[in-house]
Amino acid sequence: MRRSFAPWSDPAAKPLIRFENVTKRFGDAVAVDHLSLNIYESEFFCLLGPSGCGKTTLMRMLAGFEHPSEGRITLADRDLAGVPPYRRPVNMMFQSYALFPHMSVERNIAFGLKQDGLPKAEIAARVDEMLRLVQLERLAKRSPSQLSGGQRQRVALARALAKKPKVLLLDEPLGALDKKLREETQFELMDIQHDLGMTFVVVTHDQEEAMTMADRIAVMDHGRIVQVATPGEIYEQPKTRFIAEFVGDVNIIEGNVLGQENGHWRVRSRSAQPPLTIDDPDEVLHSDQAVAIAVRPEKMVIQRDPPGTDAVNVLTGEVWDIGYLGDWTVYRVKLASGEILRVTRANRSRYVESPIDWDEQVYVTFAPDAAVILAE
Repeated sequence: MRRSFAPWSDPAAKPLIRFENVTKRFGDAVAVDHLSLNIYESEFFCLLGPSGCGKTTLMRMLAGFEHPSEGRITLADRDLAGVPPYRRPVNMMFQSYALFPHMSVERNIAFGLKQDGLPKAEIAARVDEMLRLVQLERLAKRSPSQLSGGQRQRVALARALAKKPKVLLLDEPLGALDKKLREETQFELMDIQHDLGMTFVVVTHDQEEAMTMADRIAVMDHGRIVQVATPGEIYEQPKTRFIAEFVGDVNIIEGNVLGQENGHWRVRSRSAQPPLTIDDPDEVLHSDQAVAIAVRPEKMVIQRDPPGTDAVNVLTGEVWDIGYLGDWTVYRVKLASGEILRVTRANRSRYVESPIDWDEQVYVTFAPDAAVILAE
């Protein structure tokens, strides 16, 4: 179901949220720079980027805690200019969770509903619904100090969802959790979002978190959006070198274009002899143009024996470091040019006869369609 959800590819679909040429300045500093973006109803959308790139500022403007210096933000065709946070159909879950320590779990969840003046029976029914949703029925009477980090995170989520906003904003929602719990909670958030059909907008600097949860990702840098696409497109077809290096691990091989041969680009590089052969038909290049070849570590093959005479994209070097990660082994290979390649190999069996070791001479190859040419 998630794979079939793609309203952004339908010209007739109307975005739920629009950022139209939005700029936000703090004095002389520009936090968001002439940014335009569409987010659709029921989308799990992620704003991804390094610290200081403007992603949280963008979310806070949507929530009403900051106001654009220029541009316009609309939600369901309503201009949000001048609308205070408590009048907007959005709710925000903060990284710190901000639970009331003197209130029980159920009273924390009910707080916003009481502020809105809902009838007691409706509040009780809504709280029960949220407790079931986040699987905390047995802990309804406990205080936040009696809960684990993951349980407190669920209470904060239930409180944010209780008012049934059109959009839920989550600012680094899993940052306080340990790695294993964070991974489990990512899938729980996806299930909850899917069940409710609500629009989630998440801010994170964690690439794996964004790749796991989002329908689409907007990668931000210096207040601008560099690329908006599905996780697969961001990873496999990055538009710039910044994206290739920021999202996941990547090897960058510098070179100059020689031209085309049999529909493939030929690239001269000091890292490889003969020239590299790259299948990237979307790029328009010219002879002697400087380019960067991006190849993900898992798309490279490492071996002791020389590849066959028909092999392409052959690089030779020496094993510099080895990291055993259980499911993967990571090899850092130093080429004669001095560059270091990162190559990963899946550990498909428990035992490997005569495994590749430190200081061994090895050959690294990759297929022509495994690489992306980055002209920027």
